[in-house]
Amino acid sequence: MLLTGENLSLEVENNGIFNTMNLLQQQQFSLPQCSNMVSFRYEKASDFEAEDEGYFNYSAADNRSEAVINLKFCVNANTYCQKNGVSCNQCLHTDTNCQQKLNTLDVVSLTFKKSNLLAFVTTGTENATITDDILSGTYKANINSKLVLCSKVKIALQNIFNTNFEGSLLHIHLNAQAQLLLATCVNNITAPAIAEPITCKFLANRDDSEKILKAREILMSHYANPITIKELSKKVAMNECYLKKGFKETFGLTIFEFYQNYRMEQARFLLYDKGLNVTEVSVMLGYSSISHFSTAFKKHTGIKPCELLMQS
Repeated sequence: MLLTGENLSLEVENNGIFNTMNLLQQQQFSLPQCSNMVSFRYEKASDFEAEDEGYFNYSAADNRSEAVINLKFCVNANTYCQKNGVSCNQCLHTDTNCQQKLNTLDVVSLTFKKSNLLAFVTTGTENATITDDILSGTYKANINSKLVLCSKVKIALQNIFNTNFEGSLLHIHLNAQAQLLLATCVNNITAPAIAEPITCKFLANRDDSEKILKAREILMSHYANPITIKELSKKVAMNECYLKKGFKETFGLTIFEFYQNYRMEQARFLLYDKGLNVTEVSVMLGYSSISHFSTAFKKHTGIKPCELLMQS
């Protein structure tokens, strides 16, 4: 069974096929800067496959309701440590010898209303940005966007589940994770396609714009299996020249820059959070040698993979 972006939103909303899994942990909170946070951690069935997915939805205000931001995430391959059926919360999943680890699927949904976010908005300036408009609820158009799940997002999602805080401190901790997720995701989606006027004539065409978005999704799904621009153009049925120009206009990066950045963020996550070694990650990302991977990683992060592992 495969869970993909097309049905993530519906499944998160209604629990859907998650009802077939063993629920390990559930939380629901109303926080000062987040009107609703719901999180579920499931023991992942052996025959179940799911992509790491994230979606950003902004519903513009109308005559009946204020603007609302919704974030939805589904991240797999995390673990949940138990002793006698109760979370031990001691090793925080870094003990590789622990026999109680389980493959899990973490599902998180966050809702932010205008009233939650006004304290963060800079008002009364002539230089208001698209970010200000979204957070203040004055942006006039709806936004639906798939999110790039960088290491910051994945760490924040893990921190929602992996914490020893209780009571008031737990609320402070969760509120901080919610704000970090919101800041990172809003920054992710306020790309030139939204923040700046469209200068490519063909991008005004809805079908072509959707092809550009599809191209990004394909790149993200192929981070471990490099794909050429020629292959990508065939998959989205768009001329290579238009694809390259449209992608740069939409995301502010060339196809190669975006792809390389995303691959290195995935590499950082696999090394730092999943505890894989340099050789394993190099092979997973399709590099012909460890030295080539190490050079690319240092160019992106400023440090070598082995140096990152020393920090973990």
